[in-house]
Amino acid sequence: MRPMAARIVIGVLVAVAVAVAIGAVVLWPSQRQHQVPVQFQSAAANGQLETVTGTVIAQARAQCLNRASGSVFGGAADVTPVADGPCIESTVAITSGKDTDANTLLEVPTNRAQSGTAPGAVTQNLSADQLSRPQPGQPDLKVGDKIRLAVAPGNDGATTYGFYDYSRGTSTIVWALLFVAAIVLVASWRGLRSVIGLVIAFAVLLGFTLPAILDGKSPVAVAITSSAAILLVVIYLAHGVSLRTSAALLGTLSSLAVAAVLSYVSIHTMSITGLSGEQTTNLQVYQNGISTQGILLAGFIIGALGVLNDVTITQASAVFELAAGGRSRRATFAAAMRVGRDHIASTVYTLVFAYAGSALPLLLLFSVAGQSFSSLVTTDTVAVELGRSFVGGIAIALSVPLTTAIAVALVHRHERPDNVRTGEPHVPIHPGHRDEKPGRHSRAD
Repeated sequence: MRPMAARIVIGVLVAVAVAVAIGAVVLWPSQRQHQVPVQFQSAAANGQLETVTGTVIAQARAQCLNRASGSVFGGAADVTPVADGPCIESTVAITSGKDTDANTLLEVPTNRAQSGTAPGAVTQNLSADQLSRPQPGQPDLKVGDKIRLAVAPGNDGATTYGFYDYSRGTSTIVWALLFVAAIVLVASWRGLRSVIGLVIAFAVLLGFTLPAILDGKSPVAVAITSSAAILLVVIYLAHGVSLRTSAALLGTLSSLAVAAVLSYVSIHTMSITGLSGEQTTNLQVYQNGISTQGILLAGFIIGALGVLNDVTITQASAVFELAAGGRSRRATFAAAMRVGRDHIASTVYTLVFAYAGSALPLLLLFSVAGQSFSSLVTTDTVAVELGRSFVGGIAIALSVPLTTAIAVALVHRHERPDNVRTGEPHVPIHPGHRDEKPGRHSRAD
């Protein structure tokens, strides 16, 4: 390895670590309370939403506007079944909170109630099966479903319950365990270390990134600090402390800086506001001190972390393995770039299709609306995903030569051969040259 190149790389990484530590101290969030947005509030004194768990134990079709809906009672619900009734009445057993072991009733209107047709009737536009389904935005509950209920005081002071969401705690834990088992089974201890690194990354996001942004700190500064902190810990944890890992880390940090600049330029040149997203709009309404474009920038930067790390680790490993075969610096760089080009091609597809998949419902909605392709791709919502894809793709493309150059500088030596340095005669070995005594030359020389 080149001692000077190694010292430079290590020095730069130490400087980055110090800058990250200073940034974390400056940007560290305060402990002040934030106002709870209205859509997450309840009528409780502190305004925070309270939820309990429940299980659907019985269902019946009936007329709508049942007086028992949302109330607390024991035993069976007071429901008069009606064939093809416009509402689905679900009896739910409450399994947590102060009303544990009691029941409540959830009323879900179907498309039949929306169409205004009488029981047993079928409209020209909807089939009988479609009429029996819950209205758009309503849950399709089944007996045995585990759900979460929102708690609110009623008009008479009694507690009322409403559907909030499905309870996914057990299923989420099962899938998480399967995920960890698959990673560890295939990648062994390195896989386990990567999972630990993932936990650390989420701890940084939840413990520092989100609170700091909510506290009014610059989303871009917070995103850069968080991303660098995650990389400094996760890459060494997953791949070990070595010059190979250091080359990948410096390549990732350099590419991340490029992605930050590109994100800023793309958002401003494409006039992306982010206000087309409902979540962004709600956030701006209830936390108006947060910059919408700053949130977009932070999302672009953090979103590029994983894919850049994947590319740079592969490139650094390729360079070190190729150099071990005795290739020259130029040959190693050229061979590693051939590997990198293949990686770029496959990763860009992965990046673009991942964003396209997340925007699939939106694309279908625009298709139903009959909008042209040109108007579709220039809408703010689609432009956000396109901007992410463009920035990510450019950052990936630039990360390959950056990381390759850094790794090549670390693995190739430029000192004189050992026998010259120690004063021993140096005999160059040419093709076809036989081992001879010093001073004697073959015909090939």
